[in-house]
This record gives sequence, C-alpha cells and structure tokens, in this order.
Amino acid sequence: MFFTRDRDFYKTLVRLAIPIALQNAVTFAVNFADNLMVGTLGDSAISGVYVGNQLQTVLQMFVAGIEGAILILAAQYWGKRDTGSIRKIASIGVRFAVLVGVLITLVAFLFPSQIMRIFTSDASVIEMGTPYVRVVSLSYLFFCISQVLIASMRAVETAKIGLFVSCVALVVNVSLNYVLIFGKLGFPALGVTGAAIATLISRIVESTVMVVYVRLIDRKLCLRFKDLLKNDRRLTRDFLRYGTPIVGGQIVWSVNMMGQTMILGRFDAGVIAATSIAGMLHNMMYIAMNGFSSAVGIITGKTVGAGRIDKIREYSRTTQVIFLGIGVLSGIAVFLLRDPFISMYNASPAAVEYSRQFINVISITIVGTCYQAACLFGLVKSGGDIAFVFKNDTIFVFLVVLPSAILASYLGAPPWVVFACLKSDQVLKCFVAVVKINRYNWMKNLTHDSTETEA
Repeated sequence: MFFTRDRDFYKTLVRLAIPIALQNAVTFAVNFADNLMVGTLGDSAISGVYVGNQLQTVLQMFVAGIEGAILILAAQYWGKRDTGSIRKIASIGVRFAVLVGVLITLVAFLFPSQIMRIFTSDASVIEMGTPYVRVVSLSYLFFCISQVLIASMRAVETAKIGLFVSCVALVVNVSLNYVLIFGKLGFPALGVTGAAIATLISRIVESTVMVVYVRLIDRKLCLRFKDLLKNDRRLTRDFLRYGTPIVGGQIVWSVNMMGQTMILGRFDAGVIAATSIAGMLHNMMYIAMNGFSSAVGIITGKTVGAGRIDKIREYSRTTQVIFLGIGVLSGIAVFLLRDPFISMYNASPAAVEYSRQFINVISITIVGTCYQAACLFGLVKSGGDIAFVFKNDTIFVFLVVLPSAILASYLGAPPWVVFACLKSDQVLKCFVAVVKINRYNWMKNLTHDSTETEA
C-alpha cells in the first residue's frame, strides 16, 4: 500500500499544512511586494536589495536551526503531552535566538558596505545596498523573537497564529513600502531605504503581536516571561546535542547561499537581478511544499514521541508519493509561469533572458527539491536522525555544488550552466533520500520522562 488508511494522518496533515502554507504565502507576498516595488527602480536597485539581504539569509538560517531544534524536541514531547518540558525548550530557544539576533545586528549595522563588498564588486549595487543593510539590520532581533515563538506554537499544533501574524505584517509592510519607496502621503521618496524602514516597522509589529498572544491568549503552553529565566540542564544539553547538527546544517546551507551569491555576483547586475527574479518564483512555488513538509515533520515527531513506530512506516510511504506528485506539478507550473512572472519586473533585456534560462533550470530541479526536502527534513530529521541530514548537506555543498559551480565559472561557462551546478544537489539528493527513507533506521525517540529533567 502506497497510501495509509489512517484518516487522522490526512486530517492532521491538512489542518497543520494549510495555515503554515498560507503563512508562508503571506510571508512570500511581503517579500515579493518589496522585491516588485524596488524592481521598478531598475537592475541596480533589485540587485542591491538582493545582495543586501544575504545577511538576513544567514540570520534566517541560524533561526531556522533554532526553530528546528524546538520543533523536533517539542513535537516529540507533545506526543507525550509534556507541556512543562516544551515550555523549557521554548525558553532555551528564545535565549539562543536573542543572542544570535543581537550579534548579527551589530555586524550588519556597523559594517554594511564591507558586507556588500563580500558578495559583489559592482559599485552601483554596493551604493544601493549599503543604506538598506544598515536600516534593515535593526529588524533582526524582532524577527528572531517572533519566529521562535511561532515555532513553539507550531510544535503544539497551534499553527493559525503564525498565519495571523504574517497577515498583519503583510498589511503593514506593503502599505509602508508604497508610501516610503515612492514618496506618497507627503513623505519623501526614499527608494530602497524606504523599503528597509517598512521592513523594520513590520517586524516590530509582528513580534509585538506574537508576544502578546503567547503571554495573554495561548492556553496550551502558558509560557511566561519568568520561564525565560529558568534553566534545565538536561534539556539544555539535549537542545545543544540535537540542535547543534540542525544549526550546523543551516550554517552549511548559509555558506552555500553566500557562496552562490558570491559566484553569481561576479557577473554583471543583469545576472544578479535574474537570480533574484528566479529565486522569487522558486520561493512562490515552494510555499505549498514547505507547508506540507513542516506538517509532516510535526506529525512525525509527535508519532515517534508517542512510540507509534508502526504508523511511521505507513506515513513515510504516503509522504514519498505525495511529494513526488507535488514536485512534478510544481515543475510544470514553474515553466508555464516563467514569462508572465518575469514580465512583472522592469528588468533589462539581458536580465529578462537570464531569468528565463534560470527558471528553466528551476522547473527541473524543483521536482527533486519537493521530494528530497520532505523526505530528509519532514521524515528523517523530525524522526530523530538529525546528524544524517547535516552530514548529507555538508558533503553535497562542499564536494559537489560549490566546486562544480566555481569550476564552471572559471572555465567561462554561461551563467545558466553555473546556476544549474548550484542547483544540482536538489536532484542528486533524491537518490540518497530513497535509500535512507526505505531502510527505516532513522526513527529515534529523543524524549525523557518529565521527572528526569533537572531544574
């Protein structure tokens, strides 16, 4: 049987996936509106914001690692309904996220132009991106707080609050983008700096709403400020033990993303703009997959934590078929949406042609992305075999992706060939995923009895 007969699996999958996917869609809409409005200012503006957001990408990787540790551990404790341990795990995550947010904020605020020069040598791109980085860096801490709290709520199957918060951020960000980028309602036209200010204000609003919800409305965790001051040595060790390979994997991925930006950043502004445009379409198509993959991860962690290993075998077979299908449909959709999507940008003819080539590559690689990401992250990592995913990503990034792209660039290959090298792992990982999933050696219970925790 390829599909489980357990109706609760499908009900829970849809109940969790829809609000998560919608939240991702709203978050994408915020970024897309930002990208599209800035895109009217030309290639240098698009490229400046894209390159300027690379440190935000690094921050997101660290925060995603912390979120992952919370989700994997907390979801398994949720299978045992041990909310006391989940509160402690959430508090540990908040403390780590605040630390990361403060450090990256200081680096970005103090050295914005130096950061831009790491990724590109184009003077016009650096000039556009430097003020953007300085202002948007002030939003990093607020982003960290809101995302960690949203992850904590997801772990106990409260996914709708993340959607609500993202909707609020969308309204605030898009409205302020319109006013501040173009100089409406009596405000000066601030261009990319206006986009950064809009992002900062929306992040502040987002984190405020999330803190109010967790503190005054939520009744599952009842997380309080005093919980942030409490420590549990055993759970802290678990968080570090299982969180370190997750964060490590995110660091590897952030190095990969920075490496990609540096490699493509050595081409002209048209290639950088095309990378941004193609990336936006890829992210748009990734929304539904990510929502369902996250839901699979929560279900997997909860089921393993409850000790129902027999169900995991059924769920894993079903997951593989579903996400292979989602991948094929996504690839077709990417190809069909290519030209209409590109036409929304005021890009140069060169950037348009590069975008078409890059999106052709994505229409193929996204099939692999959907399958292997759901299998390796939604099943293997959430099932407890965290180190495997870290090792797998490290091997592919440093032995396949970056070396092949650097070599292709050195040999003077066209930009689309270099781009294809940077995306090659998305297909190659599928072969690893098929073998790993169907060996069923990745299911590990990471929890302790609540009496074993140490205050």
